[in-house]
Amino acid sequence: MHTPSETEAKSGVLDLRGLKCPLPSLFARRTLARAPRGSSLTVLTDDPMASIDIPHMCRQEGFAVVFVEVSDPVTKIVLRRQD
Repeated sequence: MHTPSETEAKSGVLDLRGLKCPLPSLFARRTLARAPRGSSLTVLTDDPMASIDIPHMCRQEGFAVVFVEVSDPVTKIVLRRQD
């Protein structure tokens, strides 16, 4: 199982391929909560539920969903921590 590293988070790209629900949403939330205000995060995932779960988490936590691209098997989601 792949666990995202601090280096990935600092680069602005979080590769969560191989992780299944609810882990992509949980890792994205933790990374955004630790990120500076106004910063963006690109999440890569192959969990089919992530394109629903991550935007839902963002609405609950006050993060912005900038972009969602579903290209089987990888989904790319760009998120932003609000100012």
